[in-house]
Amino acid sequence: MTLQTTRRNFLKGGAATAAVLIIGSRPDGVVAAASGNPLMFNPFVKIDANGTVTAIVKHFEMGQGPTTGLSTLIAEEIGLRIDQIDYEYAPSNPKVYNNLAFGPFQGTGGSTAMANSFVQYRTAGAAAREMLITAAAQSLGVKASELNIEDGMIIGAGQSAPLGEFVAAATQLEAPTAPRLKDPSEFRLIGNLDVRRLDSAIKGNGTAQFAIDVHLPNQMVTMIARPEQRGGLAKGFDDSASKEVKGYIMSAVLPNNAGVAVYAENTWAAMQARDALEVEWDLSGAETRGSDQIKAEILSALDADPQFNVNNSDLSVTQDALDGATQVVEKTFYFPLLAHAPMEPLNCTIEPTEDGGVILHDGAQMPTGPHFALSQILGLPMDKIQINTMLAGGSFGRRATPDADYQSEAALAFAMTDQSRPVKLVWAREDDLRSGYYRPAFGHKVRVGLDAGGAIVGWDHRIAGQSIMKGTPFEAMVVHDGVDHSSVEGTADTAYQIPNGFFGLTDTPKATTTLWWRSVGHTHTAYVMEVMMDMAAKAAGQDPVAFRINYLSGDTEDQKRLVGVLKLAAEQAGWGNAPEGRAQGVAVHKSFGSYVAEVVEISGTAEGGVKIENVTCAVDCGLAVNPDVIKAQMEGGIGYGIGHVMRDQITLTGGAVDQYNFPDYEPLRISDIAAIDVHIVPSAAAPTGVGEPGVPPAAPALANAIAAASGELPVSVMPMADNGVEFA
Repeated sequence: MTLQTTRRNFLKGGAATAAVLIIGSRPDGVVAAASGNPLMFNPFVKIDANGTVTAIVKHFEMGQGPTTGLSTLIAEEIGLRIDQIDYEYAPSNPKVYNNLAFGPFQGTGGSTAMANSFVQYRTAGAAAREMLITAAAQSLGVKASELNIEDGMIIGAGQSAPLGEFVAAATQLEAPTAPRLKDPSEFRLIGNLDVRRLDSAIKGNGTAQFAIDVHLPNQMVTMIARPEQRGGLAKGFDDSASKEVKGYIMSAVLPNNAGVAVYAENTWAAMQARDALEVEWDLSGAETRGSDQIKAEILSALDADPQFNVNNSDLSVTQDALDGATQVVEKTFYFPLLAHAPMEPLNCTIEPTEDGGVILHDGAQMPTGPHFALSQILGLPMDKIQINTMLAGGSFGRRATPDADYQSEAALAFAMTDQSRPVKLVWAREDDLRSGYYRPAFGHKVRVGLDAGGAIVGWDHRIAGQSIMKGTPFEAMVVHDGVDHSSVEGTADTAYQIPNGFFGLTDTPKATTTLWWRSVGHTHTAYVMEVMMDMAAKAAGQDPVAFRINYLSGDTEDQKRLVGVLKLAAEQAGWGNAPEGRAQGVAVHKSFGSYVAEVVEISGTAEGGVKIENVTCAVDCGLAVNPDVIKAQMEGGIGYGIGHVMRDQITLTGGAVDQYNFPDYEPLRISDIAAIDVHIVPSAAAPTGVGEPGVPPAAPALANAIAAASGELPVSVMPMADNGVEFA
């Protein structure tokens, strides 16, 4: 069962009866229960008198699995089966539900859900277990040490009873300050491959409620007419033809002139009325460059002195090493703009409440941003705004913009009405592809020097592209000494022991609104690092896997864990023993705290048609809480990374995006990859992210396989299909 809650109603529910136990932590991290001060704790688990246990999930669900993961932690510590726990999504309140990786900000992203919630949710579950057992021991007249909870039953000392019988008594107890967390030897759910997702059934039978499914009584639907070029402004409009559309209500220029809101009684009428609308645009300040010019600017920047010395190294030392090298391997790479293209188009609904407030129904990936935006736009105090977090049909970063773009549009559209009716904002897929946010374009130019024995003696790496973080609220966190870390992550901080390395960065002007994309900067940096390592190995006459291991031979944790996944993937893929007519490529990369190696095996050639026969993946993400979810995320990340590098790009003509929908921005087809095998490294380390780390190694492993099959250099300009590679 999926529910949503507000903090007010949550606490009212707890106060309505004494027989509700709510466990969480105070802002100072101390475990607390509702029987103390309900205004000073952060509830993660709620238990009703009938024994119903509900996990309060602070990370929203876009398909990556935190609903199941966080619920698993609580169920494990209390002593429940996975089918004995329900879940609700937490209300918007960054003071108590903040992401520990984001500071005072509530949100989901960066593959941080499990990493930052692991201890919180286990501790809440353990505290609930100890309080229930203590209450049961007092009631039954036995020692607490004689009791345990299994499958929701308190058992021991020759007795058993449902835990619900002791909820009322437990609410009278003080929460333990340091409850005992279970030893891994006691785990029944954590690490169990048979534990399946809690939301699979409702998604399979169609009862799951996504934001697009919100249909409130008397609601209006609004769609926005936007300029084709970034920076265009609406001067006025003629809606004569729109008035002929049945269900059309009105149109109005947004207060920021960024577009025209078209209101109708339903989505189809809004679409038709918007198509009929004639808008006068002021394009004097709009983007006019095309993709060729943007590419030329980036590649030109690679030939100039870098704007920033990323690793503070002496370039002259690197140049001397390259000058003295026996051979130099060099390559220039270009990565175009990419769209996120989630399956569920962007949408949200603003509903007025009787007390003068509003409810935002949204697949809210970062509720803090929309919460503040609605407060400012509608002139409402924060406590008059509720956010009903819905399921989201994918995101890949798109639903988490620094300026709360589509939620702000909805607020502006709502503000221009009499605010008596709910307003649902709907983006068509064409809107998001043509007027959305994009993975920025980047270029790399790398020169690697080798000595007579094939050892690396120098590495000159130049990067140029469009910063994501500069000019956003995250700039202070990510940008240091002028360097946007998201532009260079995975290069200067590589675990490879590279001598005489120089890494330079140059920012180039943005042509569109840029945004993080699944695995952020690692999408291009991993490709370059892993392709260059393959090229260097080939020039040195060495096996690509052995070559990598040689440069990961240190004693750091990163190096050891990268070697671990690299060896596992190679072993499981039968590295070096591909059947006749097939070729293999390998890549390994760390991102978001996790270590992933992938081996792609193909048949065919670039000229005759490449068929991806198998992808073997090894992942070390620390303790595997939900192996089934981890495997699914690796599979999805591999498909997402390979699918985009195969065919996709966003191009501009005169500043306007050329692509419209999936026919010209094609998602991966199920037939594109014959099989994916995922292997999880057993680990007792703290869990790390899995939503994004499967993406970075996928594309370079494919590129290296194609190069191995053809004997040619790997593709360096994306997408592959537009640069000499045919796919079967």
